[in-house]
Amino acid sequence: GQETRAMDIRPVEISPDSLWRRYSEFELLRNYMLVTYPFVVVAPLPEKRAEIVWHKLSADNMDPDFVERRRVGLENFLLRLASHPVLCNDKIFYIFLTEEKGWKEMVYETGFQAKADSRLKAMNAAFRVKNPDKRFTELKHYSDELQTVVSQLLRVRARVADRLYGVYKVHGNYGRVFSEWSAIEKEMGDGLQSAGHHMDAYAASVDDILEEEEHYADQLKEYLFYTEALRAVCRKHELTQFELEMAAQDLASKKQQKEELVTGTVRTFSLKGMTSKLFGQETAEQREAKLQVLEQQIEEGEEAVKEKNTESDEFVKTAWVDIERFKDQKDRDLKEALISYAIMQISRCKKGIQVWTNAKECFNKM
Repeated sequence: GQETRAMDIRPVEISPDSLWRRYSEFELLRNYMLVTYPFVVVAPLPEKRAEIVWHKLSADNMDPDFVERRRVGLENFLLRLASHPVLCNDKIFYIFLTEEKGWKEMVYETGFQAKADSRLKAMNAAFRVKNPDKRFTELKHYSDELQTVVSQLLRVRARVADRLYGVYKVHGNYGRVFSEWSAIEKEMGDGLQSAGHHMDAYAASVDDILEEEEHYADQLKEYLFYTEALRAVCRKHELTQFELEMAAQDLASKKQQKEELVTGTVRTFSLKGMTSKLFGQETAEQREAKLQVLEQQIEEGEEAVKEKNTESDEFVKTAWVDIERFKDQKDRDLKEALISYAIMQISRCKKGIQVWTNAKECFNKM
């Protein structure tokens, strides 16, 4: 729960008044984490501008309610990092939490930007990788589907919030009508006026209800954005796999060249082969020199393949541990969010019952 997580970062003492950080600094911290720990499903940041909202909520970034929700979201992001078994030990993260000055310079000094894979490189790998790991391919599909489902859920919720808001506000008209009616009645007047007050209260209550619901929507949005973090891990896997395949391919072609040199038979047509046929054979020394170069390259190639293999295995192992951790967290959080949404709806309905029960009492007393 929340308590233990807050405990994890107590030694760091994040108090709201001690450090000021801009949203862009949070973005920088997250980018650093993504590059430095490519095998981790890094928690997303809350949205910079409100998306998928129902109409009454302004998409205004300066709206105090939105600013407050975003602050809560950024705090949640820090708690996610602090409770992560790997990320919590990162030195840059610690400095982000504790050092007012010089933080940015220290991040840039790590040289993390040079390690960032270009989008093009990742795209290329995705299209050309021959033997992707089935688990990662399935995970990529899953994250696409989860994204679709969660965004649909958020849209439905926004539509429902819109309608509810309208229904509640219309109840305010009962209040007005009862109050006008009460003015022309002697015996019934008090009862009608009281009933009208209950209706006004009912109409006014929707604002708090929907404000509380926004918090639930933000929990869902976090997972909407998490899907991109999952895909990032899948892309990184494709890239390591692709680099391994390229290294293996390179090695195979060097071995083939060597074989052709040794046996003197060319298996594949090449311009070079043609020219040597036309302009006489190369000398034994030239062939010997070529062989030596190839043998050196083959040795290096074997080393490279071994290295890429280890790198790929290591990535799969560490990434899968983190993916399992993420899945458990996701199941827990989403279950909790859905339950709390149901509880909100139940309490809203109970308030409605209470209002009409009170109105009934008023009518009874007439």
